[in-house]
Amino acid sequence: MIELLQVADQVAREKNIDRDEVVEAMEQAIQKAGRSKYGHEHDIRATIDRRTGEISLKRFREVADLVENEATQLSLDDARREKPNAELGEFLVEDLPPIDFGRIPAQMAKQVIVQRVRDAERQRQYKEYKDRVGEIVNGIVKRVEYGNVTVELGRAEAILRRDETLPREHFKNGDRVRAYIYDVREEPRGPQIFLSRTHPQFMAKLFMQEVPEIYDGIITIKSVARDPGSRAKIGVVSKDSSIDPVGACVGMRGSRVQAVVGELQGEKIDIIPWSNDPATFVVNALAPAEVTKVVLDDISHRIEVVVPDDQLSQAIGRRGQNVRLASMLTGWDIDILTEAEESERRTEETKTRSTLFIAALDVDDVIAHLLVAEGFSSVEEIAGTDIEELAQIEGFDEDVAAELQDRARVYLDARDAELSEQRRALGVVDEVAELEGLTPAMLVALGEKGVKTLDDLGDLATDELIEIVGADALAADAAEPIIMAARAHWFADEAAPQ
Repeated sequence: MIELLQVADQVAREKNIDRDEVVEAMEQAIQKAGRSKYGHEHDIRATIDRRTGEISLKRFREVADLVENEATQLSLDDARREKPNAELGEFLVEDLPPIDFGRIPAQMAKQVIVQRVRDAERQRQYKEYKDRVGEIVNGIVKRVEYGNVTVELGRAEAILRRDETLPREHFKNGDRVRAYIYDVREEPRGPQIFLSRTHPQFMAKLFMQEVPEIYDGIITIKSVARDPGSRAKIGVVSKDSSIDPVGACVGMRGSRVQAVVGELQGEKIDIIPWSNDPATFVVNALAPAEVTKVVLDDISHRIEVVVPDDQLSQAIGRRGQNVRLASMLTGWDIDILTEAEESERRTEETKTRSTLFIAALDVDDVIAHLLVAEGFSSVEEIAGTDIEELAQIEGFDEDVAAELQDRARVYLDARDAELSEQRRALGVVDEVAELEGLTPAMLVALGEKGVKTLDDLGDLATDELIEIVGADALAADAAEPIIMAARAHWFADEAAPQ
């Protein structure tokens, strides 16, 4: 039977799986054939000697106190007739004669071996590729079905789905293809290796192959944004101040970047110097458009960019492509205004704030415009600013500053009193009004939405509270403590009976 082991060795070599797994598959096949001959109800086990290849077939019966299956169990009395010292829980083993494989048992045995070998091969594929996510691989197109490409990677197959290929890219059998492994999953039909040519990291890995400084870690790719097959932006930074990251990625006469462009079917690539400062990085990312002014809003993570009137179309790009890629690259929402639009809006804001100050503080146009020019946007800011700081405004002195603050406080007190009356009229209880962090205006907004008690407020999620009172009025990190304070009495009620 040494031939059996030789077959096992050959299969193990061809499929690159462990020899023991092939031998175990053979044992299961012989076992299945034995059960089909002697009866499927019997506990029949087969073993193959790993050294000689000799097959042994045995029937096992358990010594049981209560016999439920006569084929696999026998009573203690019956067992002791065959073996005088038999004990409960012991197995009596009976040798069976070798099987003369007929056509049907041989076919069944073959199916079992093929299935087990296939399972072992799939497991080997999964183990080999599960840690290779994030690598670029080369393969040969095996077949194309409805745009989905099956790629042969040596001893494994991978899927390059239609939506992961570049636009206007067509493959046929035998084509060589380079792609990025973005996922490896175990599925009922075997391990699935998923490839992509549109993934942002595919471009990053291509640059790593073409630019030695990236491979060596001197230059780091901080972010990538792609509109696959059309245009891309890549943010790079150098650890060595003597090495220009953009120049290194472009290469001599553009040789390095052109190698990547060629692989990506002519996708245009903008290489952007990365910066720690979000404003600088956004300005760089919007290149080739010029930027004259940048305003950041950290709370909403938005950035407002002002460009010359003749640069608007270039900053936005065809179908919004340039600003969309810049937003993806930087991680900021970008709003683009022309200088004319920004000037118009600034004029409107100045007019609105001046009107507010004239009405609230009972001052003339000149003083109202001076306050707006100094950057004051609300009556609260005037009431909370030091008198010395207000007195430094051109044309003001300490008496004027003190008078403005008094008028601001009187206005705010009157407004808060009015809002408190509204809050009570809406039925918002005093316990809610006493919570730290909620202003009278917020309380009115809550009442108008039916949030009137601590339980009503405690039932809200953070984003629901922010939506009611307004994102400008309340930040996410301030909303959560308010909701937890509203829920505090729930836990006090639970602790009381204990």
